[in-house]
Order: sequence, then C-alpha cells, then structure tokens
Amino acid sequence: MKKTLILTTALASMGLAASAQELTVMSWGGAYGVSQVEAYNKPFAAANGVTVNMVDADNPATPIKAMVEAGDYSADVFDIELSDAVRLCDEGLLEVIDHSALPDGVDGVPALDDFVAGSLVSECAVPNIVWSTVYAYDTTKFPNGGPTTAADFFDLDAFPGQRGLRKGAKANLELALMADGVPAAEVYDLLATDEGVARAFAKLDTIKGSVVWWEAGAQPPQLLADGEVVMSTAYNGRIFNAAVGEGKPFQIVWDGQIMDFDMFVIPRGNPDVALAMEYVAFATGSQPLADQAMYISYGPARLSSGPLVGLYQDGKTEMGPHMPTAADNLGNALVNDFEFWADRGTELEEMFNAWLAG
Repeated sequence: MKKTLILTTALASMGLAASAQELTVMSWGGAYGVSQVEAYNKPFAAANGVTVNMVDADNPATPIKAMVEAGDYSADVFDIELSDAVRLCDEGLLEVIDHSALPDGVDGVPALDDFVAGSLVSECAVPNIVWSTVYAYDTTKFPNGGPTTAADFFDLDAFPGQRGLRKGAKANLELALMADGVPAAEVYDLLATDEGVARAFAKLDTIKGSVVWWEAGAQPPQLLADGEVVMSTAYNGRIFNAAVGEGKPFQIVWDGQIMDFDMFVIPRGNPDVALAMEYVAFATGSQPLADQAMYISYGPARLSSGPLVGLYQDGKTEMGPHMPTAADNLGNALVNDFEFWADRGTELEEMFNAWLAG
C-alpha cells in the first residue's frame, strides 16, 4: 500500500532539513539544468543550509526502476516527462505527494487551483514547466526564406538537407501525422489505430535516408551549429538559448509544436524523502518557477508565476513571446497525450526500433 506523505510547514520546525546535509537532483542538463540550479537549487540550499547537487541524464526517468528495486538511491528528486511520471506512479515506483499541502500561490490561490489545467494528473508528481518539441532551422541555409509549417520539415525538394530527429517514437509519430495533413485535434485518435501508426511511419519513410538521430537535448543545437543538419526537432528552450543566449542563426517553427509538462518526482523508499519533499514544494512555488523562466523559455506550470515572468538574463529580451504558451505560438499546437504514451509507449517504441533497423 502506498504511503501518502504530506507536505507541511511542520517539516522545517521538526528539523528534518537540517538533519540531511545533501540532496541530489537528476535533470536534463544544458541550459535547462542551469536554470534549475539558479532558480531552485541555490536558493533552497541557502535557505536550508544544505548542499544541493545536480546530476545530468539523457532521460532521468530511465534509472528510477532499478534504483527502487535495488534500494540504492544515487539521486533524490527527478525531473521527468509527464507520461513517465504517470507510468512509474502506476507501477508503484514513486512516492505519493499530497498536492493540497503544496504552498499557495503568491496571490493566495490554493495550489490545487494554481497549476496549469491538466498538469496535476499524477498523485506522485508535481509539475514545474510547460515545454515543447518544435523544429528549428539554420537561417543561413535558406537565404530566400525558410520553412514555416510542419509539412515543410518533410519537404526535401523545397528545403533540401539533412534533418535531425530524436531517436524514438514519441513526438516523431505525432509530427509525421500533422505534416501529413492530420489536424492536431485528431492526431491521437488516428494514432490509436493500426492505420494511423502505419501512416505515420510511411511519412517518416519519406525522409528516413536524410535523418541524423539525436538522443540528448543538447545535440540538436550542436548539429545545427556544426552544419550536420539544416533543421532539427528540438526542445524549444534549447533553441532559444542557442539563438538568443549565444547568437546562433536559428529560427523556431512553432507550427505543429507538441506541448508537454515536466514533473518533479521522488523514487519510492528514498531515505531522504522528507528533504526531497521540501525541495519539491520550494521549487514549484510561484517565485522560483518564474525565476527559472529568466534563464530559458519554458513556461512556469503555476498560473500565479505568469505575471512574475519578466526579462531574460540579458536584461532586454521579453520572455513571454518565446514561451510555448504564447498566443502567437498556439496556432497549430498539440498537447501531448500522456495517457496514450503511458499505455502505448512501450509497444510503439519497439515498433520504432524495428522500423529504424529495417
């Protein structure tokens, strides 16, 4: 039977934070990891007199099952995708979190009403950001005008050159269907059928010979910078960091963006669970989530954080227009169906690997 752990201010008075001197967070690295260190880890460490370490992984969800089964925890808090959080919670591998005990927003709105609609769906996870899989291109490769639609990503005649795609089924199948003319609202209904899956793979077939596969979020900007690809799918924040933070000539195409949430979770049985719970409550507060958006263009998962989001760390770039949730970026957006991927992910990933090898 799962043990429900309640977050209350009593934790601090009980001295639980002081009793544990170290906390380790596993996340995705790169500019995203930096944003979390600056907005969450450093302030939490200073407030609680503890050391907070950051560990990078290509996918932080991957090691959780083995850690719990072995009872050997190399990290305490994990930043993972929503569908992985739902699946791991269903498998009994995560601690349960009482969302109603999370702190209110700065405007006094209770936590249960303050997170973005559809994000508080797992009893084992607390959302922190809204992010998107988009594609971006190198503007210097298309001086007469670059791609503007999901379909353009698959048009090798009008926009010749190598493409970058994440090595996996998730997001690629959805993008393929949208590029093939399927409205965003119909993608998952179609993908739930054999016909829809076949259609998605058939679309991917049209560019398979021109694809460079990537696995870590830092790779697409590097592939673009090195000229190995002319366009690539990527996490929107990684492209923002390269374009705005580093001055790279990259342009995001928002058409067909696939929106998702990242969640903080704690593996079941972690001996430092009390401190881990304190960290999650702190990091997902209104101000820390807004502060995180100063470093990368991922939207805060709390509604009360929105008005607190201001300029990029350069002191001049307004962050609002660069968020996946900006009105101008939502024209043909698809929200990831976490239930679909929690239920079908293993099967479709196996099909993808067979297709890739074939």
